[in-house]
Amino acid sequence: MSLLFSPLALGPVELPNRIVVAPMCQYSAHDGVAGDWHPIHLGQLALSGAGLLVLEATAVAARGRISHADLGLWNEDQEAALKALVASLRRWSPMPLGIQLAHAGRKASTARPWEGGGPIAADHPHGWATVSASALAYDDGHGVPRALEAADIDALVEDFAHAARRAVRAGLDLVEVHVAHGYLLHQFLSPLSNVRDDAYGGALENRMRLTLRVFDAVRAAVPERVAVGVRISATDGVDGGWDLAQSIELARALDARGCQFIHVSSGGLDRRQRIAAAPGYQVPFAEAIRAQVAMPVIAVGLITAPHQAEAILAEGRADAVALARGILYDPRWPWHAAAELGATLAPPPQYLRCEPAEARGVFAGN
Repeated sequence: MSLLFSPLALGPVELPNRIVVAPMCQYSAHDGVAGDWHPIHLGQLALSGAGLLVLEATAVAARGRISHADLGLWNEDQEAALKALVASLRRWSPMPLGIQLAHAGRKASTARPWEGGGPIAADHPHGWATVSASALAYDDGHGVPRALEAADIDALVEDFAHAARRAVRAGLDLVEVHVAHGYLLHQFLSPLSNVRDDAYGGALENRMRLTLRVFDAVRAAVPERVAVGVRISATDGVDGGWDLAQSIELARALDARGCQFIHVSSGGLDRRQRIAAAPGYQVPFAEAIRAQVAMPVIAVGLITAPHQAEAILAEGRADAVALARGILYDPRWPWHAAAELGATLAPPPQYLRCEPAEARGVFAGN
């Protein structure tokens, strides 16, 4: 039996298989509100046969967006649009649905990727002043962020909790707290971006404090039927920065608090990073963390071939695999993987007639 197509529980949420559609920013919202693009984009992914679909990084506050066109979840209009979107997806797909809650920190106020992706000045109509752990710019092109004060930090924790409550009201099954890719919570973790001398800076325990507070607040804000986990960057790829050893300590602390999964990526904090991309290049980070925690571990990063994904699970290196750009390129990747691995899945009945002769038996009940 294929491990990739075996079930997996992320706390209270049961996945029918171990293929996760990773959150991918679409930069196609208006004032944080989901629009026509989202049901088109997410609809095809919800019909892909994967075990879980996690919606893109969704800002918990207006200044937490990466760009002006990011999804948000800080007001009623955004919640209502998301609820309608989830209802539409649920009408046609039983796939569990999650959302990634995020704050971009000093990497906010940028143009959309296809418009250059560069920083936008605070006085531009699509720009705003940014914040971070410390008053250190991401690079020479970005403005210097304002260091968050104690009251700002308390408000930020509440922003995450409020957004989590909205996600539950919108009908989502799972919340992933974004602590990766150089965004705000990662900025607090790394000594490269956090030079504070208060309770949130210096020692590892202090630099982890905000992430743990946010996790606790989100966990307390949602019912037990909703899974809560985190996504981390396991390393900055820069000497003196956040690294695997510190990631393991964070993972242990989260595990002890009842975290129900950890999704392991890397990089994004510093332009100087040196991370060699190759097939499965982040899997060793997931493997090292999995050896230290009880919660399920999701591996991600150039996992593109079915037998590669199967081997990662069979060798005990991770509990699930996440696909991003690969499943955008091939939204039927799980179908093709099932055919290659001798597994079955249940597509929408409208698609049963497309099962090819050479893959007969892949569609359950056909």
